[in-house]
This record gives sequence, C-alpha cells and structure tokens, in this order.
Amino acid sequence: MASPAIDALTHALARLPGLGPRSARRAVLHLIKKRETALAPLIAALQAVERGLVVCGVCGNIDTQDPCAVCTDPRRDPASLCVVEEVADLWALDRARLFSGRYHVLGGKLSALDGVRPEDLSIPALVARVAGGGIAEVVLAMNATLEGQTTMHYVADQLAGLGVRVTQLAHGLPVGGELDYLDEGTLALALRARRPVS
Repeated sequence: MASPAIDALTHALARLPGLGPRSARRAVLHLIKKRETALAPLIAALQAVERGLVVCGVCGNIDTQDPCAVCTDPRRDPASLCVVEEVADLWALDRARLFSGRYHVLGGKLSALDGVRPEDLSIPALVARVAGGGIAEVVLAMNATLEGQTTMHYVADQLAGLGVRVTQLAHGLPVGGELDYLDEGTLALALRARRPVS
C-alpha cells in the first residue's frame, strides 16, 4: 500500500499522454529507487521549467526565453515561415531538421463542432507578421484532417495578396507504405499529386 503522496504522484503521472496507471506506477517506483540520480534531477528540471516557462511573443513556441531560441537563432532563414497548428508540430518538424526557416504556431485548428473560430487562433498575428515584410514563403504544415485542411485554406485566403509564396506539405504515400494498408483518402491524395518518374 503506497502513501497518499506516492499515490498522488502516480495519479499525476498517469494523466500524462502515453502513460497509464501501470506505466505511471513503474515510473514512480523507478524514481523512488533511483532517488539521487533520477528523482532529484527530475524535480530540479520541473521546477526550472515551471519558473521560466513563457510563450514566445513572436511565434507562439513554448520556451524559457522570449523571443524563443528558434526565433533568435541567426542561422535560420527569416524569409521562410512554417505555420503549424500546435507547439508539438513545431517540435516534431524542428527535431527532423528538415526546415531551416522560422515558425508560427496557430494554437489549434478551426473547428465548428468545437467552437474554434479564426479569432480564437493566432491568424491575425500571422497576417500582421507576413504583412510586415521580409517573408518570401509561407509553408502551411497543417494536419491532413478535415479541420486541418479547412484551417489551411482559410489561412491561405488570408495571406492572398500579401506578395508571398504560399505552399503546403505534400500528402500521399508514406515511405515504406504498402498500398493495401493505406486509407482511401491517402491513396486519393497520392494519385492527385502524381508526377513524372525521374
């Protein structure tokens, strides 16, 4: 039988994405057994993040500085801007190191069912950022969902006439994917986006 404090820690960890009650219990037991090498550094890291966590006033990223490390990195191309729905999308793209420009986080996607309207997202800030000049291309990296595609088209309409090239991520067959396992929507996109064999 665990103490109320240990139970509280287990329940807190179990609420994290990807961790259920069993995984949370295993994590708590590991932290307790490795108190000096695992628990103490985790507590220190959590406290440091809690004290310094801010939302970047430029792009909407979450960091411990404002503007964030991505916005202040001089190696990034300021003329190229990638628009994503959430911070997790920014982190995923940046982790792949395939995009060398800067980002803009919308903070969600348009959804009539959930009551998310354009003014609930950072679309006006994006339009103002692009209208301010210095950006040549805006890459719309929205998820391939109905809401994501609706958001992408709305943002593209808002950016029309600002003199920037607006592009989107390609959709279609994943590397290593087998046709038999793909859904019809992915197959349709792949067929529509076909190109000559080089």
